[in-house]
Amino acid sequence: MKKLVLIIFLSAIACIGQIVSAQTKTIIRFGHFPNITHAQGVIAHALTRQGKGWFEERLGPNVEIQWFTYNAGPSAMEAIFAGSLDLTYVGQGPALNAHFKANGDEIRILAGAANAGAALVIKPDGVIKTAADFRGKKIATPQLGNTQDISCRAWLKAQGFKVTLTGGDVIVLPTANPDQLGLFQSGGVDAVWTVEPWVTRLEREAKAKVFLEDTNIITTWLAGSVKFLNAHRDLVKKIVTANKELTDWIQAHPDQAQKLLISELKEETKADFAPEAVAQAWKRIKFTNDVSPELIAKAVQDGKDAGFLKGSTDTSKLLESP
Repeated sequence: MKKLVLIIFLSAIACIGQIVSAQTKTIIRFGHFPNITHAQGVIAHALTRQGKGWFEERLGPNVEIQWFTYNAGPSAMEAIFAGSLDLTYVGQGPALNAHFKANGDEIRILAGAANAGAALVIKPDGVIKTAADFRGKKIATPQLGNTQDISCRAWLKAQGFKVTLTGGDVIVLPTANPDQLGLFQSGGVDAVWTVEPWVTRLEREAKAKVFLEDTNIITTWLAGSVKFLNAHRDLVKKIVTANKELTDWIQAHPDQAQKLLISELKEETKADFAPEAVAQAWKRIKFTNDVSPELIAKAVQDGKDAGFLKGSTDTSKLLESP
């Protein structure tokens, strides 16, 4: 009888220990887009799915990563504002817009992830030969206010076009990345300003031609909420280090990285990505941990030119090194 009581007592202690452990576990809600330019997020998500979590192995057993996918940056920034997301890979445009909207109190950039990898593509019929030929045309972008949307509007303004949110000399039509291909093929738009892997898909499946490659731009960086950073500064330091190590691994092992990325993109989008297409897109992207002050200044100016950034554009608190 005493032995049975002892067994029950020890079992109860074990259960209590498990409950306490579960209650003290830190849950990190991590976002990314199903894009090649978000390779760090996509690959880390794949490894978490396989039980080999890149961040988990470096953050310890008391940390759980929960992954969330978004189609474009503004949605991810809204999730951080709502308190439903802690960290995310995101484009420069939405991150800057959110940072200024919150007067610098909500968003911090923790590290770089990728530069370049975006382009403006046109139909192969030869109708558009110069920038002037875009007058009266329709250009699709991933989402109103996302990085490519801002780049497109700023570029059009630099060409002398008047562009408003709903019209102007050239119509910019925000369209989710997966829908751009069909719209382009059907003639619903004359051009698309988008990011990989969609640039390559448009080239391969719709015979699109690259009119302009957007190389001098921050495509993706790692952003986090100020609230999460202040509450878990030591943990964020480890996350930044792990992100750097993952970026270095991607650079050193492109073939393995692409295989992981392809399998995860299929899970997230239910679409197949041909290995040769991913390899083609890979060449346009520069994976990096650096955040260039010059490119930040250019991003701010593009946001102003596109009409999305108004008032104070102070970036003194934007970058954070935990």
